[in-house]
Amino acid sequence: MSSDSSNLARLSMSLPAELFRQLDVMVEERGLPSRSQLIAELIRHALADHEARFRPEDMLAGTVTLVYRGSRGRVRQQLAETQADYLKEVISSQHVFLEDDQSLEVMLVQGPAKRLEELCDALRGIRGVRQLQLVTTTALLPPLHDVEEGAKEPVKKRKEAAA
Repeated sequence: MSSDSSNLARLSMSLPAELFRQLDVMVEERGLPSRSQLIAELIRHALADHEARFRPEDMLAGTVTLVYRGSRGRVRQQLAETQADYLKEVISSQHVFLEDDQSLEVMLVQGPAKRLEELCDALRGIRGVRQLQLVTTTALLPPLHDVEEGAKEPVKKRKEAAA
């Protein structure tokens, strides 16, 4: 969070006493320097959720976290096939084995909110998937390649070769 006071706006709010107490406990347990930092984080999460619900064509980045049981038929193959169906949205994935024949997979994703929800629905439909959570942000990854429409190689590479 920026500490530049010219970029800050002050917000005053009233909360029920018990909610205020719980907020202070949360700030203390997480070791945060102020309530403001926690409230700003909660607002950022709420804004990303709002974007996903009310602006389904807006681009979002985030993670999909899955826990699944690997012994259930072809679950790993179905997960891979589903990710291939969403090749533009799935940037990368990381897999680890857990105890009791369970696996944890985290996917870095970016795309229109509607498309990310479709990906999650497709993954939830795979037998053996036990938990799934999508966490999004409105901050995006920078373009990975500068490619002109119809070009086969990145623009930067062609410019370097021409020089």
